Amino acid sequence: MQSFINRIRAMRLWPLFLKELRQIKSDKKLVVSLILPPTLQLVIFGFALNPNVTGLRLGVVDESRSTASRELVSAFVESNSFQLAAAYGSTAELSQALSAGKLDAGLVVPSDFAKLRARQETAPVQLLLDAVNSNTAGIAGSYAARIIAALNERLAQPAQAVSLQTSGGSARGQFVARVALLFNPGLQSAWFIVTGVIGILLVLNGSIIGSSALVREKEAGTIEQLLMTPAQAAEIVTAKIAPLFVLLSTQIVLGLTAGYLVFDLPLRGSLLLLFTAGMLCVLAGIGIGTFLATFSKSQQQAQLMSFFVNPPLSMLSGATTPIEAMPEWMQPFTLFNPISHFASIARGVLLKSAGLDVLWPHFGALVGFAIVLVGISAWRFRKQLG
Repeated sequence: MQSFINRIRAMRLWPLFLKELRQIKSDKKLVVSLILPPTLQLVIFGFALNPNVTGLRLGVVDESRSTASRELVSAFVESNSFQLAAAYGSTAELSQALSAGKLDAGLVVPSDFAKLRARQETAPVQLLLDAVNSNTAGIAGSYAARIIAALNERLAQPAQAVSLQTSGGSARGQFVARVALLFNPGLQSAWFIVTGVIGILLVLNGSIIGSSALVREKEAGTIEQLLMTPAQAAEIVTAKIAPLFVLLSTQIVLGLTAGYLVFDLPLRGSLLLLFTAGMLCVLAGIGIGTFLATFSKSQQQAQLMSFFVNPPLSMLSGATTPIEAMPEWMQPFTLFNPISHFASIARGVLLKSAGLDVLWPHFGALVGFAIVLVGISAWRFRKQLG
């Protein structure tokens, strides 16, 4: 082992590696940018991209004015998804408030609501939704359906208790389903977001820092100084990439630690498999950054070019939104995105405790991306050095 280490130290690559490491270490801003912003972004995105909706402003028209109708309104308010904003005397007043943007939803309880309940007949109520924000309206309709279903179960009259009529969405159930939530019984949306955001940060930071480091060498003219040394172009390229790869790989640990401490992200599977996948993701990001650097003469040009590459990679990855939500013709593009494959591996390992026997297609795709992207970018960089 000692002889192997001595052989590595005797190689010209080792001094170049140490030189790059010292250069990075002297750049305090770069070191801070590798630690602080990714951690903050992970925490902020984990909270900000939460798809759950709470505190929707609910207006009520209670024509029944009975105990049963008040119980229904209380069920909406107790869910915390809705908060009672105001009571109205007529549906017209409720509609005006919805049009004015004072309410997000309106509940209309008919005058015969209590009588129908007493006769054990279906008692319809109407929910009016402000569907300008279609996503929020859809979620609100879903929440209302769950509230009605829960109320029916509590009344033990699932077929003849209360039915819901929505405007701007529909929610009506005549069958009772027993739903089992596997791997995420608490429906923690942050677990889905955080696992995807880690992949985004690995690729984007690898791309930005990789391109910036190489272009800075061009601007400073130190590339020409390195060419005066006996080192080969391949050794120079490897020495440039290796320290960045080591430092960026620490972001995997930072991301998992932040996810575990802040969002209670479970660590159920093989961390070695996840860490390896993360390193492949970092290599893919450095490959993209190096490739962009070969077309750039300044850091401004590199940043501008990365603007046209990194946002589409993030948006078309399924890291923060389900791939199934994309148009069907767009979904195949996620197969060519390393972030998408890393997110699948992270969710499989951390939430399902899946192993390589299940995740090998995604792992193989990451290996392919790392080889191809680093290979092409190194070839172009060597060509420029030559």
